[in-house]
Amino acid sequence: MKILVVGKGGREHALITALKESPVDTELYCFPGSDAIKPLAKSVDVDGLHSLIEWMRANHIELCVAGEESYLVKDEGLANLCEQAGIPCWGPHKQSAQLEASKEFAKEFMLRHAIPTGAAAGCANIEEARVAIDGVYPTVLKFDGLAAGKGVAVCADEASAEEFLNEVLVERKFGAGRLLVEECLVGPEVSIFAAVCDDKYLIFTPARDYKRIGNNDEGPNTGGMGAVASRQLIDAETLALIEKTIVKPTVDGLIEDGLPYRGYLYFGLMMTEAGPKIIEYNCRFGDPECQAVMPLVQGDIASFCLAAAKGEMKPELLTFDEGWSVCLILASAGYPASSRSGDVISGLEELQDARVYHAGTRLNANGQWESNGGRVLAVVAGGEERLAAVDLAYAELAKVSFDGAQKRTDIGRMHF
Repeated sequence: MKILVVGKGGREHALITALKESPVDTELYCFPGSDAIKPLAKSVDVDGLHSLIEWMRANHIELCVAGEESYLVKDEGLANLCEQAGIPCWGPHKQSAQLEASKEFAKEFMLRHAIPTGAAAGCANIEEARVAIDGVYPTVLKFDGLAAGKGVAVCADEASAEEFLNEVLVERKFGAGRLLVEECLVGPEVSIFAAVCDDKYLIFTPARDYKRIGNNDEGPNTGGMGAVASRQLIDAETLALIEKTIVKPTVDGLIEDGLPYRGYLYFGLMMTEAGPKIIEYNCRFGDPECQAVMPLVQGDIASFCLAAAKGEMKPELLTFDEGWSVCLILASAGYPASSRSGDVISGLEELQDARVYHAGTRLNANGQWESNGGRVLAVVAGGEERLAAVDLAYAELAKVSFDGAQKRTDIGRMHF
């Protein structure tokens, strides 16, 4: 089976690893790929989305898997262009991917289909945002478009709100776009992933990620400093409630609104005292949750994705490990405000009981791995019990180092 995965980070490294480990014979490619991915999947050297489609058609690619979200809404949309070329794509059409690309679109969708969520108001400028906040803190401010997981701020007071409003609506840190002022929901967060094929879906292992840079969820938001995943994360009754009130109504709403969807769908949830409420959708696997979840997925993920991309859901192809998976991120100096590249990484060859997924690395002229981005590496370990998996992951992480490396020491230990 000839498969191409679109993306270059840790999530794509995890997806490609899972595809490679499928029992079916696979020939893997990646665009744009990375030095770490190249041993698993050949990098495709083209200059854009249209050239990529032509390359896939000329090379008889049987399945395109969307990893990175930006390509879903770039130009005419990855899935839309694949469909025109007759290539099955595991990823939603551009119009459906607006669930992630526009926070305001997503909020209107939730309200239209009576899916539990927080109240919100869309704003075009800083004056409208101040009126919407109306002195109520804490408040949640979200850039309307894609921002690589960094376009959200939970503001405890006026000063922090004004700082973020200025970044988004005056300095345009994330580019042109509106802003959403949202009710601040309180409770533990849970990430739910579903493989969606038209009106059918399969819920994968729940996860929880840790967004803030510092221990005890302190400091600025990041793309994610770690994650845990397990079927034990939430009980069966709660998962059934989430499915009934959020997952199924979302899938039904997509059908009702004429939004084609075949691909992974992420539900970011807050477990409030009033029940689970949705914070956001992502139209692909989360990062770093993907790195935690994929080692727990067993069976033939390659054949599963191909069948679903063609419109046939085959849940019998997959099973899920009942244990725990813990993903720990090593980030570069300066992250998340900036990132430092060129710091040589040592100790990777010493890892024995963990997987390592490369997010922001490259090989230097001496053949050494070095940092090349904000989030550099993910070290993932598992176990039947949560704390045993946590201890093993941290023991393996301790073998890896580079100058300026940042990590949290409480992943998997808090909020359970």
